[in-house]
Amino acid sequence: MTKRAFDLCASAIGVLLLSPLLAAIALWIRLDSKGPVLFRQVRVGRYGVPFDILKFRTMAAQSDPQRLLTVGRDPRITRAGHFLRKYKLDELPQLFNVLAGTMSLVGPRPEVPRYVACYPPRERELVLSVKPGVTDWASILYKDENAILGQALDPEQAYIDTILPTKLAYYVRYVHERSFWVDLRILVRTLRAIVP
Repeated sequence: MTKRAFDLCASAIGVLLLSPLLAAIALWIRLDSKGPVLFRQVRVGRYGVPFDILKFRTMAAQSDPQRLLTVGRDPRITRAGHFLRKYKLDELPQLFNVLAGTMSLVGPRPEVPRYVACYPPRERELVLSVKPGVTDWASILYKDENAILGQALDPEQAYIDTILPTKLAYYVRYVHERSFWVDLRILVRTLRAIVP
């Protein structure tokens, strides 16, 4: 109850305070390239229930939806998208996911069904027992994930074999150690990681 109350208050305040920035980003995306302002993608939520995660669109609208990973200087990324991704501003619409109750501010990052299927059964059950989050320890560690994948010969295989197991270990750690104070630490570390 405390976590949900904090999520509601913090995300509502965040939306109110950031509304001018959200509007400015929406206008920039509209002027920069054709297509919708928001990008929606099905992710796996608590107890395996799918939901639509919200992000500001950072890629060309006609991009191939089957390509799930962003690798290096991906040509699909728009001019505005490069900036939004660098400072994680494309993630801000997830405050609305938090308000809706499909996400928490802090928790294991929600994955697409294809990669959740790679989780070992025991870890999958544990990780999906909590709400997914906007940020967590793994998000801080892999804030430059697309650059890392850009150096791999087979980015998807590198993600499945190397990055995903590390992320999963952090997700499991979070589930075991989660508390209000751990959430605050993660939020502070996230801000330090993305604010220049």
